[in-house]
Amino acid sequence: MPDNDVFHQRLTASLLQLESVHRRRMRRCVAVVSTTECIVDGQRCISFATNDYLGLTRHPDVVAAFADVAARQVGAGASALIAGRSPHHVRLEEAIAEFESTESALLFPSGFAANIGTLASLIGPQDAVFCDRENHASLIDGCRASAGKIFVYDRAELDRLSESIKSRCHDYDVVFIVTDTVFSMDGTLADLPQLCDIADRYSATIIVDEAHGTGVFGATGRGVCELQNVGDRISVKIGTLSKAIGGIGGFVAGSTTLCEWLWNKARSQFFSTALPPAVCAAAMVALQVITHESERRSLLAARAVLARQLLQEAELEVVTAPHDSPVIAVLLRDDDLAVRVSQLMMASRFFIPAVRPPSVPKGTSRLRMSLCCDHSEDQIRSAVYQLRDVVRSERR
Repeated sequence: MPDNDVFHQRLTASLLQLESVHRRRMRRCVAVVSTTECIVDGQRCISFATNDYLGLTRHPDVVAAFADVAARQVGAGASALIAGRSPHHVRLEEAIAEFESTESALLFPSGFAANIGTLASLIGPQDAVFCDRENHASLIDGCRASAGKIFVYDRAELDRLSESIKSRCHDYDVVFIVTDTVFSMDGTLADLPQLCDIADRYSATIIVDEAHGTGVFGATGRGVCELQNVGDRISVKIGTLSKAIGGIGGFVAGSTTLCEWLWNKARSQFFSTALPPAVCAAAMVALQVITHESERRSLLAARAVLARQLLQEAELEVVTAPHDSPVIAVLLRDDDLAVRVSQLMMASRFFIPAVRPPSVPKGTSRLRMSLCCDHSEDQIRSAVYQLRDVVRSERR
Protein backbone atom coordinates (compact mmCIF):
# COMPACT_ATOMS: atom_id res chain seq x y z
CA MET A 1 0.00 0.00 0.00
CA PRO A 2 1.37 3.50 -0.84
CA ASP A 3 2.94 5.35 2.06
CA ASN A 4 0.92 8.55 2.51
CA ASP A 5 0.98 9.67 6.13
CA VAL A 6 -1.12 12.79 5.62
CA PHE A 7 -3.88 10.83 3.90
CA HIS A 8 -4.08 8.13 6.57
CA GLN A 9 -3.77 10.64 9.42
CA ARG A 10 -6.81 12.42 8.03
CA LEU A 11 -8.76 9.17 7.84
CA THR A 12 -7.77 8.19 11.37
CA ALA A 13 -8.71 11.60 12.77
CA SER A 14 -12.09 11.45 11.04
CA LEU A 15 -12.81 7.98 12.40
CA LEU A 16 -11.88 9.09 15.92
CA GLN A 17 -14.24 12.06 15.55
CA LEU A 18 -17.06 9.75 14.55
CA GLU A 19 -16.28 7.50 17.51
CA SER A 20 -16.32 10.44 19.94
CA VAL A 21 -19.92 11.25 19.01
CA HIS A 22 -21.01 7.58 18.92
CA ARG A 23 -21.48 7.54 15.14
CA ARG A 24 -18.70 5.22 14.03
CA ARG A 25 -20.14 2.13 12.38
CA MET A 26 -18.31 -1.13 12.90
CA ARG A 27 -18.47 -4.12 10.55
CA ARG A 28 -20.05 -7.27 11.94
CA CYS A 29 -20.44 -10.83 10.75
CA VAL A 30 -24.02 -12.12 10.73
CA ALA A 31 -24.74 -15.79 10.03
CA VAL A 32 -28.43 -16.40 9.34
CA VAL A 33 -29.85 -19.43 11.14
CA SER A 34 -33.51 -18.95 10.21
CA THR A 35 -35.80 -16.11 9.19
CA THR A 36 -35.93 -14.99 12.84
CA GLU A 37 -32.57 -16.11 14.27
CA CYS A 38 -28.97 -15.30 13.49
CA ILE A 39 -25.46 -15.44 14.95
CA VAL A 40 -23.87 -11.99 15.27
CA ASP A 41 -20.11 -12.09 15.85
CA GLY A 42 -20.55 -15.46 17.56
CA GLN A 43 -23.63 -14.46 19.60
CA ARG A 44 -26.84 -16.34 18.74
CA CYS A 45 -29.91 -14.13 18.97
CA ILE A 46 -33.45 -13.42 17.83
CA SER A 47 -33.22 -11.00 14.93
CA PHE A 48 -35.40 -7.94 14.48
CA ALA A 49 -32.92 -6.47 12.02
CA THR A 50 -33.73 -7.68 8.50
CA ASN A 51 -36.27 -6.64 5.87
CA ASP A 52 -37.24 -10.24 5.07
CA TYR A 53 -40.84 -9.42 5.96
CA LEU A 54 -42.47 -12.52 4.47
CA GLY A 55 -39.70 -15.01 5.20
CA LEU A 56 -39.04 -15.61 1.50
CA THR A 57 -35.24 -15.62 1.75
CA ARG A 58 -35.59 -19.19 3.03
CA HIS A 59 -38.88 -20.29 1.46
CA PRO A 60 -38.21 -23.80 0.09
CA ASP A 61 -39.71 -23.12 -3.34
CA VAL A 62 -37.77 -19.87 -3.72
CA VAL A 63 -34.53 -21.51 -2.62
CA ALA A 64 -35.12 -24.47 -4.96
CA ALA A 65 -35.67 -22.16 -7.95
CA PHE A 66 -32.43 -20.34 -7.17
CA ALA A 67 -30.46 -23.56 -6.68
CA ASP A 68 -31.71 -25.11 -9.91
CA VAL A 69 -30.42 -22.25 -12.07
CA ALA A 70 -27.30 -21.58 -9.98
CA ALA A 71 -26.22 -25.19 -10.50
CA ARG A 72 -25.69 -24.32 -14.17
CA GLN A 73 -24.63 -20.67 -14.09
CA VAL A 74 -23.42 -18.19 -11.47
CA GLY A 75 -23.10 -14.69 -12.92
CA ALA A 76 -24.79 -13.10 -15.93
CA GLY A 77 -21.38 -12.42 -17.47
CA ALA A 78 -22.28 -9.09 -19.07
CA SER A 79 -24.50 -6.06 -18.78
CA ALA A 80 -28.12 -6.53 -19.76
CA LEU A 81 -27.52 -4.18 -22.70
CA ILE A 82 -24.80 -6.40 -24.19
CA ALA A 83 -25.39 -10.09 -23.46
CA GLY A 84 -26.57 -10.44 -19.86
CA ARG A 85 -30.34 -10.33 -20.35
CA SER A 86 -31.21 -14.01 -20.24
CA PRO A 87 -34.63 -15.66 -20.65
CA HIS A 88 -34.86 -15.56 -16.83
CA HIS A 89 -34.50 -11.76 -16.90
CA VAL A 90 -37.10 -11.46 -19.66
CA ARG A 91 -39.61 -13.63 -17.80
CA LEU A 92 -39.07 -11.76 -14.53
CA GLU A 93 -39.60 -8.38 -16.17
CA GLU A 94 -42.81 -9.69 -17.71
CA ALA A 95 -43.91 -11.12 -14.35
CA ILE A 96 -43.21 -7.82 -12.55
CA ALA A 97 -45.21 -5.89 -15.15
CA GLU A 98 -48.11 -8.31 -14.73
CA PHE A 99 -47.86 -8.15 -10.93
CA GLU A 100 -47.78 -4.33 -10.97
CA SER A 101 -50.46 -4.07 -13.70
CA THR A 102 -48.20 -1.94 -15.87
CA GLU A 103 -47.24 -2.16 -19.53
CA SER A 104 -43.61 -2.93 -18.86
CA ALA A 105 -40.85 -3.31 -16.26
CA LEU A 106 -37.07 -3.02 -16.26
CA LEU A 107 -34.57 -4.71 -13.93
CA PHE A 108 -31.65 -2.98 -12.20
CA PRO A 109 -28.74 -4.56 -10.26
CA SER A 110 -30.02 -3.07 -6.96
CA GLY A 111 -32.73 -0.84 -5.56
CA PHE A 112 -30.13 1.88 -5.06
CA ALA A 113 -29.15 1.63 -8.74
CA ALA A 114 -32.81 1.77 -9.76
CA ASN A 115 -33.34 5.03 -7.87
CA ILE A 116 -30.09 6.66 -8.98
CA GLY A 117 -30.47 5.66 -12.62
CA THR A 118 -34.15 6.50 -12.90
CA LEU A 119 -34.02 9.92 -11.28
CA ALA A 120 -30.78 11.03 -12.94
CA SER A 121 -32.06 10.10 -16.39
CA LEU A 122 -35.62 11.43 -16.10
CA ILE A 123 -35.07 14.81 -14.43
CA GLY A 124 -33.63 17.32 -16.86
CA PRO A 125 -31.92 20.73 -16.48
CA GLN A 126 -35.17 22.63 -17.01
CA ASP A 127 -37.09 20.52 -14.47
CA ALA A 128 -37.85 20.85 -10.76
CA VAL A 129 -37.90 17.95 -8.32
CA PHE A 130 -39.60 18.07 -4.92
CA CYS A 131 -38.04 15.46 -2.63
CA ASP A 132 -39.36 14.41 0.79
CA ARG A 133 -36.75 15.27 3.41
CA GLU A 134 -36.90 11.76 4.90
CA ASN A 135 -36.61 9.83 1.65
CA HIS A 136 -34.09 7.01 1.45
CA ALA A 137 -30.53 8.09 0.69
CA SER A 138 -30.74 6.56 -2.79
CA LEU A 139 -33.68 8.81 -3.70
CA ILE A 140 -31.91 11.86 -2.29
CA ASP A 141 -28.70 10.97 -4.13
CA GLY A 142 -30.67 10.36 -7.32
CA CYS A 143 -32.25 13.81 -7.08
CA ARG A 144 -28.82 15.32 -6.47
CA ALA A 145 -27.34 13.42 -9.41
CA SER A 146 -30.01 14.79 -11.73
CA ALA A 147 -29.70 18.07 -13.60
CA GLY A 148 -32.91 19.46 -12.09
CA LYS A 149 -33.50 22.08 -9.42
CA ILE A 150 -34.09 20.37 -6.07
CA PHE A 151 -36.62 21.46 -3.45
CA VAL A 152 -37.10 19.63 -0.15
CA TYR A 153 -40.52 19.23 1.44
CA ASP A 154 -41.93 17.87 4.70
CA ARG A 155 -44.68 15.28 4.29
CA ALA A 156 -46.38 16.65 7.41
CA GLU A 157 -46.83 19.96 5.56
CA LEU A 158 -48.30 19.05 2.19
CA ASP A 159 -50.22 22.33 1.99
CA ARG A 160 -46.85 24.10 1.92
CA LEU A 161 -45.68 21.67 -0.78
CA SER A 162 -48.74 22.56 -2.85
CA GLU A 163 -48.10 26.28 -2.47
CA SER A 164 -44.43 25.82 -3.31
CA ILE A 165 -45.23 23.94 -6.52
CA LYS A 166 -47.93 26.46 -7.42
CA SER A 167 -45.48 29.36 -7.18
CA ARG A 168 -42.79 27.60 -9.23
CA CYS A 169 -44.44 25.23 -11.69
CA HIS A 170 -44.52 27.78 -14.54
CA ASP A 171 -40.74 28.23 -14.29
CA TYR A 172 -39.94 24.63 -15.22
CA ASP A 173 -40.67 22.22 -18.05
CA VAL A 174 -41.63 19.32 -15.79
CA VAL A 175 -42.22 19.19 -12.03
CA PHE A 176 -41.50 15.90 -10.25
CA ILE A 177 -42.58 14.79 -6.78
CA VAL A 178 -40.38 12.01 -5.38
CA THR A 179 -41.31 9.98 -2.32
CA ASP A 180 -40.89 6.70 -0.53
CA THR A 181 -44.22 5.00 0.08
CA VAL A 182 -42.99 3.44 3.34
CA PHE A 183 -40.38 5.42 5.24
CA SER A 184 -37.89 2.79 6.30
CA MET A 185 -36.69 4.38 9.54
CA ASP A 186 -40.11 4.54 11.21
CA GLY A 187 -42.67 2.57 9.16
CA THR A 188 -44.87 5.58 8.36
CA LEU A 189 -46.62 5.86 4.99
CA ALA A 190 -46.74 8.66 2.45
CA ASP A 191 -50.13 10.27 1.83
CA LEU A 192 -50.24 9.28 -1.83
CA PRO A 193 -53.84 10.43 -2.52
CA GLN A 194 -53.03 13.96 -1.41
CA LEU A 195 -49.75 13.95 -3.35
CA CYS A 196 -51.65 12.77 -6.43
CA ASP A 197 -54.17 15.56 -5.99
CA ILE A 198 -51.34 18.09 -5.85
CA ALA A 199 -49.72 16.51 -8.91
CA ASP A 200 -53.00 16.63 -10.84
CA ARG A 201 -53.53 20.26 -9.88
CA TYR A 202 -50.18 21.37 -11.30
CA SER A 203 -49.51 18.70 -13.95
CA ALA A 204 -46.64 17.24 -11.92
CA THR A 205 -45.22 13.73 -12.26
CA ILE A 206 -45.00 11.46 -9.21
CA ILE A 207 -42.16 8.98 -8.74
CA VAL A 208 -42.57 6.54 -5.85
CA ASP A 209 -40.26 3.96 -4.31
CA GLU A 210 -42.20 0.96 -2.99
CA ALA A 211 -39.09 -0.75 -1.56
CA HIS A 212 -40.70 -1.49 1.81
CA GLY A 213 -44.26 -1.63 0.48
CA THR A 214 -44.12 -4.37 -2.14
CA GLY A 215 -45.42 -7.65 -0.74
CA VAL A 216 -46.39 -6.03 2.57
CA PHE A 217 -49.29 -3.67 1.84
CA GLY A 218 -52.32 -3.90 -0.40
CA ALA A 219 -54.86 -6.63 -0.99
CA THR A 220 -52.57 -8.45 -3.43
CA GLY A 221 -49.25 -7.17 -2.05
CA ARG A 222 -48.66 -4.48 -4.67
CA GLY A 223 -47.78 -1.98 -1.97
CA VAL A 224 -49.02 1.35 -0.67
CA CYS A 225 -50.15 2.42 -4.14
CA GLU A 226 -52.63 -0.44 -4.07
CA LEU A 227 -53.51 0.11 -0.40
CA GLN A 228 -54.34 3.78 -1.04
CA ASN A 229 -55.95 3.06 -4.44
CA VAL A 230 -53.72 5.33 -6.52
CA GLY A 231 -51.94 2.80 -8.73
CA ASP A 232 -53.31 4.30 -11.95
CA ARG A 233 -52.24 7.81 -10.87
CA ILE A 234 -48.54 7.04 -10.42
CA SER A 235 -46.36 7.48 -13.50
CA VAL A 236 -43.14 5.88 -12.24
CA LYS A 237 -43.01 3.08 -9.71
CA ILE A 238 -39.63 1.90 -8.41
CA GLY A 239 -39.25 -1.27 -6.37
CA THR A 240 -36.74 -3.71 -5.02
CA LEU A 241 -36.33 -7.47 -5.01
CA SER A 242 -34.33 -7.35 -1.77
CA LYS A 243 -37.00 -6.79 0.90
CA ALA A 244 -40.21 -8.83 0.98
CA ILE A 245 -39.32 -10.56 -2.31
CA GLY A 246 -36.28 -11.96 -0.54
CA GLY A 247 -33.52 -11.58 -3.13
CA ILE A 248 -31.45 -8.78 -4.59
CA GLY A 249 -32.00 -6.23 -7.34
CA GLY A 250 -34.30 -3.37 -8.25
CA PHE A 251 -36.90 -2.62 -10.88
CA VAL A 252 -38.98 0.12 -12.44
CA ALA A 253 -42.56 -0.53 -13.53
CA GLY A 254 -44.53 1.75 -15.83
CA SER A 255 -45.26 2.42 -19.47
CA THR A 256 -43.40 0.81 -22.32
CA THR A 257 -42.11 4.25 -23.30
CA LEU A 258 -40.72 4.84 -19.77
CA CYS A 259 -38.89 1.52 -19.68
CA GLU A 260 -37.48 1.99 -23.18
CA TRP A 261 -36.18 5.42 -22.15
CA LEU A 262 -34.51 3.97 -19.07
CA TRP A 263 -33.06 1.12 -21.13
CA ASN A 264 -31.33 3.76 -23.23
CA LYS A 265 -30.53 6.40 -20.61
CA ALA A 266 -30.22 4.91 -17.10
CA ARG A 267 -26.46 4.57 -16.69
CA SER A 268 -26.66 2.49 -13.51
CA GLN A 269 -28.64 -0.07 -15.50
CA PHE A 270 -26.72 -0.48 -18.75
CA PHE A 271 -23.23 0.06 -17.29
CA SER A 272 -23.76 -2.68 -14.65
CA THR A 273 -23.50 -6.43 -15.01
CA ALA A 274 -26.99 -7.91 -15.06
CA LEU A 275 -28.41 -9.77 -12.08
CA PRO A 276 -27.45 -13.45 -11.83
CA PRO A 277 -30.09 -15.53 -13.65
CA ALA A 278 -30.68 -17.58 -10.51
CA VAL A 279 -31.74 -14.44 -8.65
CA CYS A 280 -34.32 -13.79 -11.36
CA ALA A 281 -35.63 -17.35 -11.15
CA ALA A 282 -35.98 -17.06 -7.36
CA ALA A 283 -37.77 -13.70 -7.63
CA MET A 284 -40.23 -15.20 -10.11
CA VAL A 285 -41.25 -17.81 -7.54
CA ALA A 286 -41.30 -15.24 -4.73
CA LEU A 287 -43.84 -13.16 -6.66
CA GLN A 288 -45.99 -16.26 -7.01
CA VAL A 289 -45.79 -16.86 -3.27
CA ILE A 290 -46.77 -13.26 -2.56
CA THR A 291 -49.75 -13.66 -4.88
CA HIS A 292 -50.96 -17.03 -3.62
CA GLU A 293 -49.95 -17.07 0.06
CA SER A 294 -51.70 -13.95 1.34
CA GLU A 295 -51.75 -15.45 4.82
CA ARG A 296 -48.10 -14.45 5.17
CA ARG A 297 -49.08 -10.82 4.76
CA SER A 298 -51.97 -11.20 7.23
CA LEU A 299 -49.72 -12.85 9.81
CA LEU A 300 -47.10 -10.12 9.41
CA ALA A 301 -49.75 -7.46 10.04
CA ALA A 302 -50.93 -9.30 13.17
CA ARG A 303 -47.38 -9.50 14.51
CA ALA A 304 -46.90 -5.77 13.93
CA VAL A 305 -50.13 -4.95 15.76
CA LEU A 306 -49.04 -7.09 18.72
CA ALA A 307 -45.58 -5.53 18.89
CA ARG A 308 -46.93 -1.98 18.86
CA GLN A 309 -49.48 -2.81 21.52
CA LEU A 310 -46.83 -4.32 23.80
CA LEU A 311 -44.45 -1.39 23.27
CA GLN A 312 -47.21 1.05 24.16
CA GLU A 313 -48.03 -0.92 27.31
CA ALA A 314 -44.33 -0.85 28.19
CA GLU A 315 -44.47 2.97 28.01
CA LEU A 316 -41.78 3.13 25.32
CA GLU A 317 -41.93 6.02 22.85
CA VAL A 318 -42.79 4.74 19.39
CA VAL A 319 -43.10 6.80 16.22
CA THR A 320 -46.76 6.89 15.21
CA ALA A 321 -47.34 4.76 12.13
CA PRO A 322 -50.05 2.41 10.82
CA HIS A 323 -50.65 -0.28 13.42
CA ASP A 324 -49.87 -3.03 10.91
CA SER A 325 -46.60 -1.55 9.60
CA PRO A 326 -43.76 -4.04 10.23
CA VAL A 327 -41.10 -1.36 10.79
CA ILE A 328 -41.24 0.07 14.30
CA ALA A 329 -39.07 2.92 15.58
CA VAL A 330 -38.52 3.06 19.34
CA LEU A 331 -37.28 6.59 20.01
CA LEU A 332 -34.45 6.98 22.52
CA ARG A 333 -33.26 10.32 21.06
CA ASP A 334 -29.76 10.22 22.57
CA ASP A 335 -27.08 8.64 20.32
CA ASP A 336 -25.11 7.07 23.15
CA LEU A 337 -28.22 5.70 24.85
CA ALA A 338 -29.41 4.10 21.62
CA VAL A 339 -26.07 2.38 21.10
CA ARG A 340 -25.88 1.17 24.73
CA VAL A 341 -29.42 -0.19 24.69
CA SER A 342 -28.82 -2.02 21.40
CA GLN A 343 -25.62 -3.56 22.80
CA LEU A 344 -27.35 -4.65 25.99
CA MET A 345 -30.20 -6.16 24.00
CA MET A 346 -27.62 -8.08 21.98
CA ALA A 347 -26.10 -9.36 25.21
CA SER A 348 -29.61 -10.57 26.08
CA ARG A 349 -29.77 -12.33 22.69
CA PHE A 350 -32.00 -9.87 20.84
CA PHE A 351 -30.66 -8.12 17.73
CA ILE A 352 -32.39 -4.72 17.39
CA PRO A 353 -30.08 -2.22 15.66
CA ALA A 354 -29.52 1.34 16.81
CA VAL A 355 -30.09 3.99 14.14
CA ARG A 356 -28.35 7.35 14.53
CA PRO A 357 -27.67 10.45 12.46
CA PRO A 358 -27.09 10.86 9.58
CA SER A 359 -29.53 8.02 8.88
CA VAL A 360 -32.15 9.89 10.94
CA PRO A 361 -32.42 13.56 12.00
CA LYS A 362 -30.40 14.78 14.97
CA GLY A 363 -32.15 14.13 18.28
CA THR A 364 -34.17 11.18 16.96
CA SER A 365 -31.78 8.26 17.54
CA ARG A 366 -33.75 5.08 17.89
CA LEU A 367 -33.91 1.33 17.81
CA ARG A 368 -35.39 0.06 14.55
CA MET A 369 -37.43 -3.08 15.11
CA SER A 370 -38.24 -4.93 11.89
CA LEU A 371 -40.72 -7.80 11.96
CA CYS A 372 -41.12 -10.98 9.93
CA CYS A 373 -44.26 -13.05 9.59
CA ASP A 374 -42.28 -15.94 11.11
CA HIS A 375 -41.69 -14.18 14.44
CA SER A 376 -43.63 -15.94 17.18
CA GLU A 377 -45.73 -14.06 19.71
CA ASP A 378 -43.39 -15.30 22.46
CA GLN A 379 -40.34 -13.93 20.63
CA ILE A 380 -41.98 -10.52 20.32
CA ARG A 381 -43.15 -10.46 23.94
CA SER A 382 -39.75 -11.47 25.25
CA ALA A 383 -38.01 -8.82 23.18
CA VAL A 384 -40.34 -6.02 24.24
CA TYR A 385 -40.21 -6.94 27.94
CA GLN A 386 -36.42 -7.08 27.85
CA LEU A 387 -36.27 -3.77 25.99
CA ARG A 388 -38.51 -2.17 28.59
CA ASP A 389 -36.26 -3.32 31.42
CA VAL A 390 -33.03 -2.27 29.67
CA VAL A 391 -34.31 1.21 28.82
CA ARG A 392 -35.56 1.79 32.34
CA SER A 393 -32.26 0.67 33.81
CA GLU A 394 -30.17 2.82 31.47
CA ARG A 395 -32.28 5.94 32.10
CA ARG A 396 -31.94 5.84 35.87
